[in-house]
Amino acid sequence: MAENNTNKKIEKPKFNIYWLYAIIFIIIIGIQFMNFGDNMKQTTWNVFEQKMLQSDDVEKVVVINQKIVEIYIKKEKLGDAKYKEIAEKGFSAIPTTGPHYFFKIGDVRYFQEKMDSFPTVSVQHEERTDYLRDMFSWLLPIIVIVAIWMFFFRKMSGGSGGGGQIFNIGKSKAQIFDKESNTNINFKDVAGLEEAKVEIKEIVDFLKNPKKYTDLGGKIPKGALLVGPPGTGKTLLAKAVAGEANVPFFSISGSDFVEMFVGVGASRVRDLFKQAKTKSPCIVFIDEIDAVGRARGKNPNFGSNDERENTLNQLLTEMDGFGTNSGVIILAATNRADILDRALLRAGRFDRQIHVELPDLNERRDIFKVHMKPLKVSLQIDGNFLAKQTPGFSGADIANVCNESALIAARNGKKEIEKQDFLDAIDRIIGGLEKKNKIISQEEKRTIAFHEAGHATTSWLLEHASPLIKVTIIPRGKALGAAWYLPEERQISTTEQILDEMCATLAGRASEELVFGKISTGALNDLERVSKMAYAMVSFYGMNKEVGNLSYYDSSGQSEYSFSKPYSEKTAELIDKEVSKIVAGQFERAKLILSENREGLITLSEKLLEKEVIFSEDLEAIFGKRKNAKHEDEPIVIKIEDESEKLVSSEQVASVEESTKNE
Repeated sequence: MAENNTNKKIEKPKFNIYWLYAIIFIIIIGIQFMNFGDNMKQTTWNVFEQKMLQSDDVEKVVVINQKIVEIYIKKEKLGDAKYKEIAEKGFSAIPTTGPHYFFKIGDVRYFQEKMDSFPTVSVQHEERTDYLRDMFSWLLPIIVIVAIWMFFFRKMSGGSGGGGQIFNIGKSKAQIFDKESNTNINFKDVAGLEEAKVEIKEIVDFLKNPKKYTDLGGKIPKGALLVGPPGTGKTLLAKAVAGEANVPFFSISGSDFVEMFVGVGASRVRDLFKQAKTKSPCIVFIDEIDAVGRARGKNPNFGSNDERENTLNQLLTEMDGFGTNSGVIILAATNRADILDRALLRAGRFDRQIHVELPDLNERRDIFKVHMKPLKVSLQIDGNFLAKQTPGFSGADIANVCNESALIAARNGKKEIEKQDFLDAIDRIIGGLEKKNKIISQEEKRTIAFHEAGHATTSWLLEHASPLIKVTIIPRGKALGAAWYLPEERQISTTEQILDEMCATLAGRASEELVFGKISTGALNDLERVSKMAYAMVSFYGMNKEVGNLSYYDSSGQSEYSFSKPYSEKTAELIDKEVSKIVAGQFERAKLILSENREGLITLSEKLLEKEVIFSEDLEAIFGKRKNAKHEDEPIVIKIEDESEKLVSSEQVASVEESTKNE
C-alpha cells in the first residue's frame, strides 16, 4: 500500500499548451480590472460636499476626461479620524500628495457650478489616454481569431493528442505500453487459438530469452501478420502479447496514418519507427493494416498521387529498407489479407502469416468457459452442449451469446442463467427478436408453412442434406419464418453433397408450385444461394463434364479491377447453359421427392399451421428415422425466411463459393 501511495504522489499531470494560453488570457483580462497606480477610494458627491468641502479639507480636485473627479486631501487633515479608513482598507501606500478619493459625474458644467461655491478649492481639468486598454481593444479580435483557427485546426488534424497540435501534425499517435502501464490481459485469457498462440509465444519467448535462439544462429522474425475473419480474436491476441512481453509495446491503428494533409502519413510512420528504435527491443502492433497496406495500383484514383501509397512506401522502407531496423518486431492484424500489397507480405517484412480461424468445437467450449466465468450460471449448463449449438460462431459471437443470455434471464426475473436462456440468446442473435404480434394474412401464413415444410421434408429425406431440428412460422426480426438445421461440420464437399444441398434449398419453391400451382417472392435468397453454388461448381471447382477440369477463380485478386473475363464468350454461354441445367435438374428432383411424399408434406404443413413450432420428433413421426440420423446434442444452424428469404447458416453449410474459397 505504501508503494502505491508513493507512486501516486510521483505522478504529475501532463503539461498542455492550452493551459499557457488560458493563463495569458486571464492575465490580460485582469490587467483591465486592476489599476496599480491608482489606489483611490471611491466616494459620492454628498459625502464629498458635506464631510470634505464644508470642513475645508480639500486641497484641490482634478476632473479627468470630464467623467471622473479625483480628490486631493490636505496633508495636515490626513491624520483626522474620518480619514483612517484609507489606511484600514490597505491604502497606506498612498502618497500624501494624493489623489485620495474619486467619484463619477454626469454633467461637468453642473459640477463646475457647484464648485464655484467653494472658491478656495482649485478645480483642474485633464485629458488622459489609457494605452493598455486601447491596445487590448485591437489585440482582442486577433486573439479570438487565432483561438478559433487553432480550435478548428485541432479538430481537422485528428482531435486530441500529439497529432492535434500544429507542430505535432506529423508525430505518431501510437499508444505505448511498458512496465509502468501494462495491460491486464495474458495468454490465459485467450481461449482457443492454440496454433496461433504457439507462434506468438515463440516471439515473446525470443524477446525474453534471446540467447536460447542466437546460440544456434537463429534470428527473430521481423514481423508476423494475424489473418482471419472478424471477431476471431486477432486484437485480443495482440493485447495478450502486450501483457506477456516485458518489452515496450506500441499500438496503433492503420487509419491513424491516413490524414487529409499530404505527407503526414509517411511522417508518422517515420516517427513511429524512430520512437520504436530508441526503445528496442520492442513490438509495434498495427491493427487493421489494410487501411494503408492495400496493393498499389488497385486504387480507383487512376493517375493521382495517392497519399496511402506514399504511406505504404514509407512503411515498406522502414520495415526492411537500406537502414537497419534491429530489435523492432512488427505485429499486424487484418481480415482482408487478399488485398494487401505483395511487397508487404514478403519474407523479411512479414516473415510469417498466422491464420486465426473460426474456433472448432473444443475451442468454442473453452471460449464459453472464459465468458461464463463472470456470469451466474445454473449448474445444469454444460459448455460442451453450448459449443455444439454454435457451429461457425466466432469468439465475439460467443461473447455476445453469453451477454444476451444474461439479459434474457434478467428480463424474465430469474436469479441465474438457465439452459433455455442460452438457447434463446442463440436464436435471438442469429434470427432476431420474435414478433408474435406481426400482422400476417392467413394466405401468407399458409404459403410460409408449406414453403418451410418443403425445405424440412426434403432435407430429412436426402442423405447429404442437413436435417431439420426445429422450424417455426412465428416472425423473427424481419423474417417471417425460421428453421434450425443439423449440419455436418466438413471441410470439403463432394458433388453429391452440393447437389443435395441445392435440392433441399429449392424445395421451398418446389413445394409452393406443387401445392398452390404458383410461386412467391419468398425464395429470393434460395435462388441466389443455389445460383452461386451452381456457378462455383462449373467455373471454379471443375465439377461439370462439359466445361471440364478448369477453374476461372483468381485467388490473387489481380483481376479485381479488370474489365475482361478470363474466358471467351462461347465458354460464358456454355457455363450459363450448364448452370441452368444443374439448377433446373435439382428443382425437378425436389418436386419429384415432394410428390412422392405429398401426404407427409401436407400433414407437416397443417401441423406447423396449428402449432406454429414443430421439432424433429414430428418429422420422425411422419417420415420415420433418417438413414444417417445424428444425436440431438450435435450442432445446429438456423435458416431464416422472409419475403426475400434471408438465409443465415454456419460457414460449413454456407455457399460453396465462400466455404471453400481458401482451400
